[in-house]
Amino acid sequence: MRQLILAAAAAFAMAGAAAAQDAAVGTWQTEVDDGAFAYVTIEPCGAAVCGTIARTFNTEGEYQSPNIGRQIVINMAPNGDGSYDGQVWRPSNDRIYTGKMDVQGDALRLRGCVAGGLICASQNWVRVQ
Repeated sequence: MRQLILAAAAAFAMAGAAAAQDAAVGTWQTEVDDGAFAYVTIEPCGAAVCGTIARTFNTEGEYQSPNIGRQIVINMAPNGDGSYDGQVWRPSNDRIYTGKMDVQGDALRLRGCVAGGLICASQNWVRVQ
């Protein structure tokens, strides 16, 4: 009986983690950064989520950036409350930062931090799909 209860509890915990992970899955529009913005597709990658640049836009419309296909959201692990911890890549300076992400419905806030999280820059993304 005890093993059955433990197995049920483990299944429930895994289902909760999967549901938290699913909150971020989809396509998101970034804020404008250095005159351009992108559509980022976030998908499961193991127990975390990862986001890849799918399309890029500037003032003239859609264009073929060399960053298409690059991973910008890296191994964001869900904390179970709509928040995630992982890494983010900033294309304009080609640097990877400690990342934090919060998802509430169709709004996503992404932060890249340095100095142990003391200095952060953030963007607010909106869900496209």
